[in-house]
Amino acid sequence: MSSPRPTIADIANAVGVSAPTVSKVINGRTDVAESTRARVEEALDRLGYRRRRTGPPIQGTGLIDLVFHRIGSPWATEILQGVENAAAEHRVSVILTELGGKHRPPDAWVDTTLARPPLGVLMVSATLSADQRERLARRSIPVVVVDTDGEPPEDVPSVGTDNWSGGLQATRHLIALGHTRIAAIGGPPDMLCVRARLDGYRSAHMEAGLVADPRLIRSGNFYVETGYLAGRELLTLPEGERPTAIFAGSDMQALGVMRAATELGVSVPHDLSVVGYDDLPVVDWVSPSLTSVDQKLATQGAVATRLLLDLAAGRTPATPRISLPSDLVIRGSTAPPRR
Repeated sequence: MSSPRPTIADIANAVGVSAPTVSKVINGRTDVAESTRARVEEALDRLGYRRRRTGPPIQGTGLIDLVFHRIGSPWATEILQGVENAAAEHRVSVILTELGGKHRPPDAWVDTTLARPPLGVLMVSATLSADQRERLARRSIPVVVVDTDGEPPEDVPSVGTDNWSGGLQATRHLIALGHTRIAAIGGPPDMLCVRARLDGYRSAHMEAGLVADPRLIRSGNFYVETGYLAGRELLTLPEGERPTAIFAGSDMQALGVMRAATELGVSVPHDLSVVGYDDLPVVDWVSPSLTSVDQKLATQGAVATRLLLDLAAGRTPATPRISLPSDLVIRGSTAPPRR
């Protein structure tokens, strides 16, 4: 038989403080001495206290903590727009946290979050440790992961897109045009989405009876510089070895590839076809316009926000793992190879 869940009174007795003091800590009040707060926090964790939900959050007074591993890119802006639009529908505000490129927040972030506390937390390309998740769960602060950097634990809801299908569609398109030497530029190799896209790229080769040349695969980050440097490397390979098409892991990488091609006198799409990933608004404004895989970034942000607010209100989602389809949008940067 399981032990009964500890109450606020149990925590107060264990620490030697009043029940109202424990309640203040749980609710993020600031009028508690730091030493007392630390003792109460320790007891809450040690005794396994979990706050009981008493009903849906009060509309118009809640906050969502949106945590990005890195912000400042058009990719992040699209997700942020989706989150803010969905939050505004529910009269909820958004607090933005940036991790400086790291994929896990420090424990100090958890302390700050518990002191607020928000209705819930959205993690974008970032994850929490098991201990961090447990600390938030004890206060009934739900967490949803968006565009996860790895496979999240089974009990963590997530929203993303089908990255394998995206890589498959992009490469199939290039093969259908007649390309056989197709390069790929990935992002950080430890990210699940990167591996999935490259698996789709390889699968398209296999179904067409082609071999994906490992010498044509590069990796780095998702920014313009990686695309530019990898593009120069690939486009200066000896004749016969260089690719006639490049599948980039992001639109920003693809723009870097196109810059490298221009500097080297390589015409897009007549000498080189280029496919990006993300379908950012900017791809319509470059020349030629960029063929890209639409992974519905703003929709991801909006769907994740609505899922988080359902969890905060105590509602059980029908589908805690949501994978949106990826669609290839064909524009002017791809064409049959020059004969």
